[in-house]
Amino acid sequence: MKPIELSFEFFPPKTQEGVDKLRATRAELKKLAPKFVSVTFGAGGSTQQGTLDTVLEMAAEGFEAAPHLSCIGSSRENLRAILAQYRSHGIRHIVALRGDLPSGMGEVGELRYASELVAFIRQEHGDWFNIEVAAYPEFHPQSKSPRADLENFARKVKAGANSAITQYFFNADSYFKFVDEAKKLGVDVPIVPGIMPITNFSQLMRFSDMCGAEVPKWIARRLESFGDDRESIRAFGVEVVTGLCRRLIDGGAPGLHFYTLNGAWAARTVCEGLGFKSA
Repeated sequence: MKPIELSFEFFPPKTQEGVDKLRATRAELKKLAPKFVSVTFGAGGSTQQGTLDTVLEMAAEGFEAAPHLSCIGSSRENLRAILAQYRSHGIRHIVALRGDLPSGMGEVGELRYASELVAFIRQEHGDWFNIEVAAYPEFHPQSKSPRADLENFARKVKAGANSAITQYFFNADSYFKFVDEAKKLGVDVPIVPGIMPITNFSQLMRFSDMCGAEVPKWIARRLESFGDDRESIRAFGVEVVTGLCRRLIDGGAPGLHFYTLNGAWAARTVCEGLGFKSA
């Protein structure tokens, strides 16, 4: 059996305090020997420079760093320039996404879908980039139907994606069902579950409302019952997420991709609970 590979997602910090926190976070998580780390890209490219700066700093520290790149609200010319910049710095890993329009921006851009972005990257750069795409086990909130969402995912893979990272979820069955259904459509790339550590109840519910991830009622009610008891929330969160990850690994998931929110404690604690050793 292949070893389970870890990866971690970060976002570009906007303050010096945030920069310092992220440096400390990734120094801590580097001890777990992640396969790669990814860095988000704001709506409409609003963090373009921050993404580049963060990726290059991480690459200089020895990480395989993968910038997110979204096509919505952008032109081919702009995307071409960003890709050329990453390639000139030796970056070979991209997370290709449709993305969201920033508020107030009415133009969708020249590429409307992530499948078109993947095809564009392949057309421009051949096999230079290892391309990740997004997958939605509980289905994209804007999809017309579960079938349409699966077919859209298959299009992204067939356009040239190497692997996929899912939106986070707390129901392992939804992941396994999605993987099975994708295989029936000819998808044969690794589909890595995205994992959201639980450290803050209101933040979790806000994120889940925005992205369409379902928080099971038993989890939400338990978290709600803790009130402002942060230690109990964190302990319960670790227990729930560790159990989820263990089931995913036992069921054959190829890796775990943690949405860290630029913090190390929760992801590290879960990984250590699963038996991953810090260097």
